[in-house]
Amino acid sequence: MVGSALEDIGLVSQDFQDVSFCWVWHTCNAVAHREIEDKQDMADHPLTPPSVSSNQPHDQMVQDIIVDIEAILHESEGNLWSTESSSCCCIYRVPQALHQQNREAYTPKIVSIGPFHYGNPRLQNMETHKHIFFKRFAERVKETLTLEELVRFVEKSEPRVRACYSEKNIKLSKKELVKVMLMDGSFIIELFYGFGSLNFDPNLKKPWLMNTIIIDLILLENQLPFFFLDELFNLSFPSYVPSFTKLTFNFFTYFNRQNLEPNPNINVAIKHFTDLLRTFHLQSFGKPHRQWFVLPGNHVLLYSARKLHEAGVKLKANINENCLLNLKFSKGVFEIPQVMVEDNTETMFRNMIAFEQCHYPYESYITDYALLLDCLIDTSEDVDVLVHKGIICNCLADSNDVAKLFNGLWKNVTQMNFNSDYFEICKKLNGFCSDPWNGKKATLRRDYCKTPWQIAASIAGILLLLLTLVQTICSVIQVAQA
Repeated sequence: MVGSALEDIGLVSQDFQDVSFCWVWHTCNAVAHREIEDKQDMADHPLTPPSVSSNQPHDQMVQDIIVDIEAILHESEGNLWSTESSSCCCIYRVPQALHQQNREAYTPKIVSIGPFHYGNPRLQNMETHKHIFFKRFAERVKETLTLEELVRFVEKSEPRVRACYSEKNIKLSKKELVKVMLMDGSFIIELFYGFGSLNFDPNLKKPWLMNTIIIDLILLENQLPFFFLDELFNLSFPSYVPSFTKLTFNFFTYFNRQNLEPNPNINVAIKHFTDLLRTFHLQSFGKPHRQWFVLPGNHVLLYSARKLHEAGVKLKANINENCLLNLKFSKGVFEIPQVMVEDNTETMFRNMIAFEQCHYPYESYITDYALLLDCLIDTSEDVDVLVHKGIICNCLADSNDVAKLFNGLWKNVTQMNFNSDYFEICKKLNGFCSDPWNGKKATLRRDYCKTPWQIAASIAGILLLLLTLVQTICSVIQVAQA
C-alpha cells in the first residue's frame, strides 16, 4: 500500500516497489507474532480485574464511619435544645476556667440543692435533716394536700425544672429528679419558714452551721428554680402570709444592703438565689448604659489607689451609700461605698461573676465593679490606703489577703462591654493623674501641709522669705540712689 501510494505520485520505480512491499510484509508479520505472544502471556498469567472483593476492607471501613456518624447525628438530634428550653436555662455549671481559680468557692460544704451535687458523699450528713424537714412539711400541708397530689405536682413541674439547667442530659432519671425537687424544695421552705422562730431545729441553730448553709444556698451550681419553690409554697400554703418571696428576703437579709422590698417586678425577675444576691447589689434606681470596647484596655483605670492618692485624688468612703456599685468622681474627690471584706466575700463575688458570665454577659455590672477594684488594688500598700480612708473594712488576716482576693476575681473573665459610668470615671481619673500640675500640688500638700504645725511652719518660712526678698530689694535701691 505504501508502494502503490508512492507510485501514484510518480516518485518511485518498479524495483523500489518490490523492496517496499517486502519491508511492509515483514513488519506486519512481526506485529502479528507479537500480538499472538501477548495473548499467550495473558492466558498463562491472567490479570485480576478491579473488583469489589479487592476493595472490601476499605469499603467496610467507609461503611463503619457512616454508621458511626449517623449514630452521632441521631444522638445530637435528641440533645439539641429548643428555643424555649434555652431561654429557660438559668442554672449553670461554673466554667472550668473560673472553677480552677478557686474550686472551694463554687462547691457546697454542707448541703446539696438540685442535681449538680446530688449524691456527693461529703454532703450526705445533711440528707437526714432533709428527711426530717420533709416529714414536718408533709405534716404541715396534709390538710391542704395529700402526698399523692404533692408528688403529682412536682412530677408535672419536672420538665420545666429540668430545662432550667445548663446540662440538658442531667444524670438523673425523671424519678430521681422529682425526688430531689421534692426533698430539696421542702427543705428550703421549712428552713425559711422556721428561720428565727423558737421551734427551729436546735441542731441548725448553731451560728457556724447556719452561716455555712446560707453560703451554700447562694452558690450558682447549688440551686433550684425560684418559680418552682414559689409555686410549691403557694400550693402548700395557699392562704399563708407573708409570701415566699418575703420569707426569702428575710432569710437573706444580711446581703440586702439596700433594704429592697419584694414587689411584683422583682418577684418575676428572680431566677434563683444567686440571681437574688446579684439583684441585692444592683443599683435600684436603674441600670447604667453599657459601652462597647473599642480598643483593648481603654476601659481600665491606669492608677492604683496609692498612685491616685499621690496624684492628689481625694479618696473618700461614702458611708451613706448602700449600693456598692454607686461610685462617683467629681472635683478631684473619688467617692466609694464602704465594702466589708470577710471570709465569704470571695465566694459571694465569684458566684455572681460566674452567673453573669453565663447568663448576663452583656449586663455584667458586678464584673465591672470587680474589674475596677482590681485596678485600684495592686499591692497591700493600696489596700492600706483604702483601709485608712475607711473604704475597705478588712476582716481578713492582713492586707495581702485582700489584695490577692481582688486581684484574682477578674482572672479568666471575658467581657464585651463596660459600665458607661465607670468608663467616664476611669477616663477622668486617668486624665487627672496625668496632669503634672495636680501631682505638684499634691506633693506640696503632702510635704508641707500635712499637719497644722507643718502648715504654720510653711507659712512662717514663706513670710520670712518674702521679708528677706523685700529687704534685699530695699538695700539695692539705697545703693543705687547713693
